[in-house]
Order: sequence, then structure tokens, then C-alpha cells
Amino acid sequence: MNKKQHIIKNIKKRSKAARLGMKPGESVLSINGQEIIDIFDYEYLMQDEKVVLEIADLEGNVRILEVEKDPDDDLGIEFENGLMDEYRSCHNKCIFCFIDQMPKGMRETLYFKDDDSRLSFLQGNYVTLTNMSDYDVERICKYHLSPINISFQTMNPELRCKMLTNRFAGEALKKVDKFMEAGITMNGQIVLCKGVNDGKELDYSISELIKYIPNLESVSVVPVGLTKFREGLYPLEPFTKEDACEVLDLIHKWQDVCMERFGSHFIHASDEWYILAERELPEEDNYDGYPQLENGVGMLRLLMDEFEEGLKEVLESPKLLKKLQKNTLPVSFATGKLAYPYIKRMADKFRKLCPNREIYVYEIENSFFGPMITVSGLITGGDLIDQLSDKPLGQVLYLPQNMLRSGETVFLDDITLEELKKALHVRVDIVKSSGWDMIQTFLNHK
Repeated sequence: MNKKQHIIKNIKKRSKAARLGMKPGESVLSINGQEIIDIFDYEYLMQDEKVVLEIADLEGNVRILEVEKDPDDDLGIEFENGLMDEYRSCHNKCIFCFIDQMPKGMRETLYFKDDDSRLSFLQGNYVTLTNMSDYDVERICKYHLSPINISFQTMNPELRCKMLTNRFAGEALKKVDKFMEAGITMNGQIVLCKGVNDGKELDYSISELIKYIPNLESVSVVPVGLTKFREGLYPLEPFTKEDACEVLDLIHKWQDVCMERFGSHFIHASDEWYILAERELPEEDNYDGYPQLENGVGMLRLLMDEFEEGLKEVLESPKLLKKLQKNTLPVSFATGKLAYPYIKRMADKFRKLCPNREIYVYEIENSFFGPMITVSGLITGGDLIDQLSDKPLGQVLYLPQNMLRSGETVFLDDITLEELKKALHVRVDIVKSSGWDMIQTFLNHK
């Protein structure tokens, strides 16, 4: 019982674990006689077709379970700690760190800086490699864990040390070569800072990163997010329209090179660049299947394409069209500055089909973090209340799902969804961030 215990939080119904009689509160002590340090060990050892589990019940009694399974079978166990170990915090002092730009007094979890490679596999988080030991690298290569998502920022070692304020940050890039040799799949990210890693530095970084294709499948370039809470921090300036045009021209140049040489666009600009440059979004084919969607690359294109497909389906169905036009109850939508023109475009198309229906779309400026933060996911309940209190909202106000804490009904400033409803005196519903869900919202609103 001196072994590390990994407590089971939940057992999926009708899973192998349920059939074996495993229960929440019990602990997994070892697999095939090997102690489990974290999720790396667990995922690797569970790939065997025959596994022997050492289980401890709530009273500390130990029993052995033998399981025969397919290599990819999941037992159906959810652990209390998803990592099966303590979370590792970031030791860098990046000049662009968003957490350093947050005001005091918010909930404690928002100030945790993670730089844990295991979260890269579990949740798709991006890691700097500086917090990864040689042992970690060896295990990733041994277990062949993929993909790993890497925050490169620059391929200039000296500049990377400066940007991360870590003298080992440049040396950490050598770990990418080890992943390459082991055949590990990777994705990359560059947070672009004006006058720091843009221009010639960005051009150099891309030229170095393409050497890791095909193991490095994609790299996104996103503009640094700047809040109004930057006193005492590295002096960074916002990008202008002209800057955005230069960034896009450079990225498009390299996309042409990569398409010709590798059959992939590889390097992608996030949606913010196109909005800032006042350029049309690329077509779907330019996004290579949206590998960087969570980084805001192609999110708006996918939204619009899904919406157009759904709208076409409605127009081709007399039954659906009649259902749509029959509903005349007024509704409203609120979103951030980035998505506002696209949500408004959708609403305008519905207005043409339903001229007797009021549809209000509101652009919420981020007063809490500052006007340079334009994504809807960082809008607070307070800003919604302040900016919508005197506006017509119709029968229901629709908000995008990413405004709320994952799986909960709380905004970043701890205002709850229920408090928002009471303050605005309106029903509030949450819409998933997809064009299909927008169609369903208009069709099914009651």
C-alpha cells in the first residue's frame, strides 16, 4: 500500500470496468506489475491485449483483476486527477503572457500557468518544452505519444530566451529534433509580438520549421493578446492594419511554397489577422482540415460554411422554411468584436427570409480586459450587463458557449448565468459555436 494510488472518480456504464465490478473511490495501484506515475504510463500500459490490474478498495484491501481486450479498448475509467499526477506550472516569464495581464481579485484557478506536456496530449494545450526533463522526452519517445503541441514563438534560440525570459529556452528547441527522430507528431504555435519576432524573424522561423514536415503537421501564427493591465510589463504595441497585411503576405508566400513542396499549407494565420487586415477569409481548402481550429484558425470560415449548408437545407425543404417563417418571436445575439460581422451577416440572411421577425445582434466591447481583446471567450458577465441593459433583447438572448467556464454556468468575472438573466430581465440560452447550431437556434426557438 506504499504504492502511488490513483483514485477512480467515475466508471462508465456498460464499460469493461463496470463489468469487472470496479467502483468509484477505488484505486489503481499498478498495471502488469508496473507502478503508474502518471497518464503517460497508464495510456501506454493499457495498450496491451492482456493487462493485470492491482486494485485497492475503500478499506485498503488489494485484489488482482486480469483483463483481455483489444489494444485500443478503453476500460471506461475516469480518474479524480486527469493527469494522475500533480500539475506542473510554468517557470517562464514570457513577455506576452496573458495571465500576467489579468487584474487582481479573480478566482485563483485563472492565475495558474500550466506548462505540462501531459496536458498537451489530454487537452491539446501548447507547451514551451522548457519544463520538460530528459526523462519526459524519453518517455514520450518510448511510448510514442502523439501529437504534442509546441509553443515555438521563434526558432532563433537567443530571441527565444529573451521572449520567454528563460536562459534555457533556446536550448529546449533541441528536443524537437528528438521528437522528429522518434517519429512523434507535432503541431506548433507562434504568438507574434510586434517588433520582436515578426518580419524577418518570422520569415526565418517558418523557414526552419518546414524542415520538420511531415512530423510537424501545422503551425499557427496568432497575434499577442494585449489587455489594459500591462503596467510594469514588457512594452508591446498592438498590430495595425498595415502590419496585418504584411504578416498575411508573408504567410501566404510560405503557404505557396509548402503546397508545392509538401502538398500542405502548413503555416496558418489566425482569423484575427484577416479581420484586422480587412481581407476576406480563405476558402475551406486553405485550412487543410482545420488542424488549428482551437487556436482560432479557420473558426469563422467553418462557422460560415456550416451556416450556408444549413441554410441551403432549409431553403430546399418547404416544411423547414414554413417552420422558420412561422416563428415571429424577436430574439437577440451578443458576441465579441471578432465574430460580430459574421453573426450579423447570418442574422441579415434570416431577416430577408423572415421580414416580420426582429433579430438584434450586439457587439460587446471588452471593457474588462480592454478594447484590444476581441474574442467572445473573454467577455465577462459584467460587460454584458452594462452594455445590454438598455437594449431591446426580444424573447431570448443567445450567447456563445465559450463565454462560460467549461461545463459550468459562470463567466470569467464569477457572475453566474442566473444573475445575468435577472439583471437583464430576459431568458438567456447558450448556443454552441457552429453554423449548424445557429440554424437550429432560429428554427426551434419558442
